[in-house]
Amino acid sequence: MTDSIHIDGSRGEGGGQIIRSSLALSMVTGRPVVIDNIRAGREKPGLARQHLTAVNASAEISGAAVTGAAVGSRALTFAPGEVRSGEYWFSIGTAGSATLVLQTVLPALLLADMPSTLILEGGTHNPWAPPIDFLREAYLPLVNRMGPHVAVELDRCGFFPAGGGRFRVQIQPARSLAGFDLCERGEIVARRARILLSNLPEHIARRELETIRDRLGWVKDECRIELVASAGPGNAVLLAVESEHVAEVFSSIGKQGVKAERVAQIAAKEVREYLDSGVPIGPHLADQLLLPLGISAWQKPEPQSANQTRRRGGSFRTNPLTAHSTTHIDLLRQFLGITIDVEDSPDGKSCLVRVGLPNS
Repeated sequence: MTDSIHIDGSRGEGGGQIIRSSLALSMVTGRPVVIDNIRAGREKPGLARQHLTAVNASAEISGAAVTGAAVGSRALTFAPGEVRSGEYWFSIGTAGSATLVLQTVLPALLLADMPSTLILEGGTHNPWAPPIDFLREAYLPLVNRMGPHVAVELDRCGFFPAGGGRFRVQIQPARSLAGFDLCERGEIVARRARILLSNLPEHIARRELETIRDRLGWVKDECRIELVASAGPGNAVLLAVESEHVAEVFSSIGKQGVKAERVAQIAAKEVREYLDSGVPIGPHLADQLLLPLGISAWQKPEPQSANQTRRRGGSFRTNPLTAHSTTHIDLLRQFLGITIDVEDSPDGKSCLVRVGLPNS
């Protein structure tokens, strides 16, 4: 058996991302992983239900041997077998993020031998995870640029705390992931504001749109309200900025006791900071891109034609890195043995991230 790798789950940001990325990397590399001190610094340490769903989903697609798979567990051992493409259904059973479960199993299925179809149920729009719209419009187009093809169809929204969302994912894999460089945004070609509303008074959405138009100067044709079906009340502000080379989605989820204007202001502030910075990749998308680019750098080159070589790794410009991203970088360096360099701009308002080849 390949030697296992030990991960301290309390390192850096110390959240669920360490669990999800460790599982994903374990399945891609075939290397067993031992994680302890899981979420040690959190109010409720150990595995939460959505983390357990990610563990069980990973075990199902890889035939893994697992110990410590229980809610509240602070240690986990995961030894994967061969990743199996196919049709899978995963349900969290709460408003926990189904998008984060998808992000756990997706990297392995991107490199499987056959296509896969997933049905996921749970939260699609909650305050602590990227909404499904971010994955569909910002993240997955960049993943598809690397060789695979992933398509997402949303059947039903799932807002916190009721959950009950459902979406389908079609995955056409690739033999390897081609890297890319994304250092320029290009011209802005489209802007879209979408307000999702379910089982709540419509004046909430109208007030949010008014705030968006006031803060960002977006015109009426760029803004719309969507009344959506869900298991409970919910509201989301989704702001998309499409440029020549990349699309970004910024969001804010409505919560009880928070005024509609404040919900919209949060998303508008993120858009304004992104536009003013000039970078192509926002902070949340930067965090998501590290894993596929890391895998691209780690993979051995496939035989190519005489005049074609697959790009390995890549680079991108982004805002100063979040704690999530720095923790993620440390994990990728440890697990894959690759180089990841971060060069801050002279004014400290952006940085260039280079994801390179394995250390010799």
